[in-house]
Amino acid sequence: MFTEQDLQQIAAHGLSLCEVEQQVENFRKGFPYLNIKSSATVGNGIQSIDEAAAEKLRAEYRAATGEMKVEKFVPASGAATRMFKDLFAYVNEGEMNATVEKVGANLDKFAFAEALKEVVPQGASLTEIISAIIGEGLEYGAKPKGLVLFHRYPTGAARTAFEEHLVEGAMYAACDGVVNIHFTVSPEHMEGFRALFESVREHYESRYDVRYNISMSVQKSSTDTIAVNPDCTPFRGDDGKLLFRPAGHGALIENLNDIDADIIFIKTIDNVAPDARKGDTIKYKEILAGILVTTQRKVYDYVAALEEGVADLEEVVRFVENDLCVKLPESVKSAGEAELKATLLGVLDRPLRVCGMVRNEGEPGGGPFWAEGADGVVSLQIAESSQISPEQKHLMSEATHFNPVDIVCGTKNHKGEKYDFKRFVDPATGFISSKSSAGRTLLAQELPGLWNGAMASWNTLFVEVPISTFSPIKVVTDLLRPEHQ
Repeated sequence: MFTEQDLQQIAAHGLSLCEVEQQVENFRKGFPYLNIKSSATVGNGIQSIDEAAAEKLRAEYRAATGEMKVEKFVPASGAATRMFKDLFAYVNEGEMNATVEKVGANLDKFAFAEALKEVVPQGASLTEIISAIIGEGLEYGAKPKGLVLFHRYPTGAARTAFEEHLVEGAMYAACDGVVNIHFTVSPEHMEGFRALFESVREHYESRYDVRYNISMSVQKSSTDTIAVNPDCTPFRGDDGKLLFRPAGHGALIENLNDIDADIIFIKTIDNVAPDARKGDTIKYKEILAGILVTTQRKVYDYVAALEEGVADLEEVVRFVENDLCVKLPESVKSAGEAELKATLLGVLDRPLRVCGMVRNEGEPGGGPFWAEGADGVVSLQIAESSQISPEQKHLMSEATHFNPVDIVCGTKNHKGEKYDFKRFVDPATGFISSKSSAGRTLLAQELPGLWNGAMASWNTLFVEVPISTFSPIKVVTDLLRPEHQ
């Protein structure tokens, strides 16, 4: 199937022949659906935190920042092309659409209005204006979302999404005055991000009395997956070479794995709010982190007790099932003491994540579910629609909440040793989609999603957070929503 030239190309990607052959086999066999038992709801897998508990949890987190390293992880490689899709259609095809009409009627309300005036002449036509937004001028059609001006402030200043994350980080992720933030970016945009940071660094460090430690990485080529023809044979370009494609955000588990921090906050680049609306975001980030550190302490205590042989096994089972939301099969609970102890240690000795869940008001996003694994263990999982069988699709409509990618991760065991996240990926949770290249149809394979299958074997807690913490920008007119004005 593969030539000597292919083997050299595979090796250059940082992949092995065995890995590529497994990818081809995945195309042939497909991926199994999750065995969903039910949707998670408030009181059944989703916690609701009252005000008294909220303040205690926030205090627990703030105290922990004095002894734990905190980092914010922001997937920021997404291009703004889709955000300006309708503007491209107007410029390329010349046909008016509702998005362009709305943009044209509200130009002065956009944070990039002043920058736009500097690159288009007075009296410019709508076509010239739209062209300047996406093309020569602002060049937003070729930039990542992180470099697009999102918000304008009363002082006249405007901030990009990247800058809003700098501000957020200063508000809830500072440790001893240092804010650690890691951005995953596309190689071609790394210099743009670095240049922007250097131009604003002094301003934000002075304003918030912090020092920023900003790092960046790109998605590793070793996480790319081979493309195949509809008959599952390797897809080749006109030059006869194999085609490898980036395998979705699940590939970023490698980048996340490279970070050395005790607590990692994950949030996407486009989900930011202006300062006037950041209050709930800060509050609930600290609540989620407070739940993480308090739960983690209990986990560490139980692990130590199990290892020392002094644990009350029934008590540990209750904690695992009621607090960690991991339901053990009866056969495990009724097993001998040695086997039960080994199982409990295996369950407890895992990375921990606490995920914010927003009430579903029609926004797209993975949902919170109870799912059963091959070992009979039922646990909380974030599932996308592609992971749910047609026979269980009705469960999607029964879900009361969805995942806004608001996640706090505990990365180390009771000895302070960092987990290898690659050990906790479920490789059977990828998915296959139909794409095209040079007009030819191909099948593409995405790795298990970062907050789906890539974290399938983490211990997971779901917490209800308000819709005010979720304000993503998917299309340019989202910037006109009240929460961004």
